[in-house]
Amino acid sequence: MTLVELLLLLLVAAVAGALGQAIVGYSAGGCLVSIALGFVGALLGGWLAGELGLGEPFPISIDGHEFPLIWSIVGAALFVAILSLISGRRV
Repeated sequence: MTLVELLLLLLVAAVAGALGQAIVGYSAGGCLVSIALGFVGALLGGWLAGELGLGEPFPISIDGHEFPLIWSIVGAALFVAILSLISGRRV
């Protein structure tokens, strides 16, 4: 994976994490938190989609690896919702 591909992957993860936070209406932090939420959302959303037998409607291919954008956003929103329930509401 080249540096440009890594930066593109981080950008896609940041967008997914930021959209997940925006959907829930809970701000867990800044840019690095959004990137982490995007990656956790990709894991959680991908796992959930696999368990339910759902496919990825809009995958993004980076260096031969597919990043599940829609499920990353859904997974990030679920993870942020769980975080907001545990830690209290902070807007």
